[in-house]
This record gives sequence, C-alpha cells and structure tokens, in this order.
Amino acid sequence: MKQLTDLKAILHSKRANIYYLEKCRVMQKSGRVLYLTEADTEKQYWNIPIANTTVILLGTGTSITQAAVRMLASAGVLIGFSGSGGTPLIAANEIEWLSPQSEYRPTEYVQGWMGFWFDAEKRLKVAKQFQQQRILYLQKVWGKDKDLKNEGFTLDDPNIEKALSNFLSKIENCQDVTNLLLVEAQLTKSLYKIAASHTKQEDFVRQHNSLDDANAFLNHGNYLAYGLAATTLWVLGIPHGFAVMHGKTRRGALVFDVADLIKDTLILPWAFICAKEQASEQEFRQQCLQNFTQHKSLDFMFDTIKEAALKGGK
Repeated sequence: MKQLTDLKAILHSKRANIYYLEKCRVMQKSGRVLYLTEADTEKQYWNIPIANTTVILLGTGTSITQAAVRMLASAGVLIGFSGSGGTPLIAANEIEWLSPQSEYRPTEYVQGWMGFWFDAEKRLKVAKQFQQQRILYLQKVWGKDKDLKNEGFTLDDPNIEKALSNFLSKIENCQDVTNLLLVEAQLTKSLYKIAASHTKQEDFVRQHNSLDDANAFLNHGNYLAYGLAATTLWVLGIPHGFAVMHGKTRRGALVFDVADLIKDTLILPWAFICAKEQASEQEFRQQCLQNFTQHKSLDFMFDTIKEAALKGGK
C-alpha cells in the first residue's frame, strides 16, 4: 500500500479529477479505491486514482465502505452526497460534505483570514478584490477560448465590454456589501441577457426551479463550482461560514463567494451553449470539468484565497 505522504504528493490545485458516481459501490481493495457496477451478466470494477482526485460526489444508488473513506481521507479527497445528476438532496438545499480530519493541517491561512474578517472595512475591501479578480479571470478566459469566441462570447462584443466596464466602475463606489451584491446581480443579469441573445433563447428567465435546459444546466454547473470552492477552502483550512459577501448567517456562505469567481466565466456561457445544442446532462458536466482543467480554475481559486488571507484587505 502507498504511504500516506505519497497519496498527498499532488497539490489539490493541480489534481485533474472530479468524480460523480451513481448506482455503484465504492470500496477499498488491494490498496486501491474502486467502484463496483453491476451489469446484466457480470460485475465490473473501476479504479479511482485518488492521489489525483479532488472531489468524489456520490449520487443516487451509491454506497461506500469505511475502509474506502479512510483511504480517501488519507489522500485528502473531499467526499459529498447528492441527488441525481449532482443536484443536492440533503435538506433540499445543500450537499452534505464529509471533510477529512487531521490535527496537523496548516493554520497560516485561517489565521490570516481571521485577522481581517472582524473588520467590516477590510472585509468589504476583500469582497471588492474578489469581484475584480472575477472580471480579470473572465477577460483572460473569454479573450483566448476559441470555442467561446465562435459562440459570440468575446471581449470584442460591445455589449459584453459595456457590462464589464460598468461593473468595474461601480465596484469602487460601493459603500457596503449590500450595494456590492446589488451591482454584482446586475452584472450577472446582463450576462444572462447577452448569453440568451447569442444562443437564440431570448425568452429565458432565470428560475432555479424551472425545467428548461438552460436553467437546469446553470444549477448543475453552479454546484460543480461549489465543489471546487469547498475543496479550496478545506485545503487552506478556512471555515465556510466566514464569508465576505454572502449572508453571514449561512454556514456555507464563503463557498458561494469563492464559486462566484468562476461561475460567470465558465458555467454561464456553456449552460446556454449546451442548451442550444440540446446536450445531455452528462455532456454538459463533461464540458464543465474540461473547462475547469483547461482554464486552471482551482489554481485561480487557490491563488485568490491565499492572497486575500495573507494580505487581509491591505
């Protein structure tokens, strides 16, 4: 069996895999973590390369052994349970995360985070920095992604340029988080309108409970982004309740803050593109995972959170 230090050799920000599994059994066998599926005539075992995995999300019809959980924890893999397609089922509003435990995790980042978090002015400054980083990331990705350019998501689009420039100009004038949230919502609404126009879905209305493909893909993709955000915060040891923008009474609010760094850039346009192309849920999910890897989403999240923790709104 591999040594525990070997299992953690690959940094979380560099790991390539996020697994969503359903109708299978996850187990440990011969020093490896496998999942077992049952076909009509035989049982099939599939290996999970846990040292190169950030998250395993267990959907409907799954079970997992204690030995497998122990080995996943030793490799620092985040485990979650969800409903079908990755949609949360627990309490009807969130994934139930199981975080690996260790008394020797670093405290540098949580101490830095706590150093500024109780100061409302510094917290607002970090929130603004998040929004600025969010736009820089969007400009970087949309400026070079050929597939997005072919679909009209390009910085040369005057409507996109106007939406981004308006948002950036308004950020500095926000006097509190409430105003910043309002400005942020206006940006996302503008991007929805632009995306709907480019994909010939002008009658689109954002409704979380709607059954149309664009809304369903947005929900699904956002939860994938939440998984990346939760992984980033767990690795850095920062509790999810210490948000800089979303509600301070919500236990997972910081996860939403961090996920927002990439949602408009990678989830929003592809939700509309895949809806236009009548893609399946699995095809959309694969597109999202490919985007996360291609555009180094975890690297970006880690860098942004580490900088905020160490500089603390300075």
